[in-house]
Amino acid sequence: MDDPSPKSGWLERLSTLLIREPEDREQLITLLHSAFERNLLDSDALSMIEGVMQVSEMQARDIMVPRSKMDVIDINEKTEKFIPFVIEAAHSRFPVIAGSEDDVIGILLAKDLLRYYTDPEEFNIRSMLRPAVFIPESKRLNVLLKDFRNNRNHMAIVVNEYGGVAGLVTIEDVLEQIVGEIEDEYDFDDEEANIVMESEGIYRVKAATEITGFNEELGASFADEDYDTIGGLVLNKFGRLPQRGESVTVDQFKFTVQRADSRRLYMLRVEKLTS
Repeated sequence: MDDPSPKSGWLERLSTLLIREPEDREQLITLLHSAFERNLLDSDALSMIEGVMQVSEMQARDIMVPRSKMDVIDINEKTEKFIPFVIEAAHSRFPVIAGSEDDVIGILLAKDLLRYYTDPEEFNIRSMLRPAVFIPESKRLNVLLKDFRNNRNHMAIVVNEYGGVAGLVTIEDVLEQIVGEIEDEYDFDDEEANIVMESEGIYRVKAATEITGFNEELGASFADEDYDTIGGLVLNKFGRLPQRGESVTVDQFKFTVQRADSRRLYMLRVEKLTS
């Protein structure tokens, strides 16, 4: 007679859960949370599975570094002039332009600049450039991640419907949607302004921004009796702690979570809607 083992008990509980085949996304999420509550999934595994599901619904425009925040190198500048900028920015890849952000001619790997110090006179930056990959704003993140893996690219330039450069997205940006926030060069510095305009009507706002300051700068009229910060207002409207990429509209503003963990909100993308 075989004795029951912990392993067989685990499999039995999992099988019981899977018998109830989910009929839609909401039921699947409920099933996953049930598995978490029964200790069949830990919090990290649950978060990653939800991240994978979320990636399939998001587009490049949702996570891209906007054009105004892109760090680029102009091919017309002398190498010795832009090397200090490269060192200070500390990125591994830079879009290279020919005078205008709309004219991206290639991608430069920072490590390739080491060749400049070997022979400055013979160094030719054009010969160092890798082809730039251009994608539409509407490109799905799950498709983009597959393209990154298949083509071994780590950066793509996002273009709008008119062919102009709207921003850039990296493989790290996509992976963050699955595994959570990765500290990188695009994170806000604690000393930077609480509200930064990315483009007309689009802002990046720290969740800790006081509602009074938000109202003054963006022309809003949110009450601050129940909560002091814009993050508190957003949490109240969700009624729970939202995940990165989730959105809620309050009055004439659309709030999208850009950075959060299991305990609090850090960064919001705010779009001022026009009536």
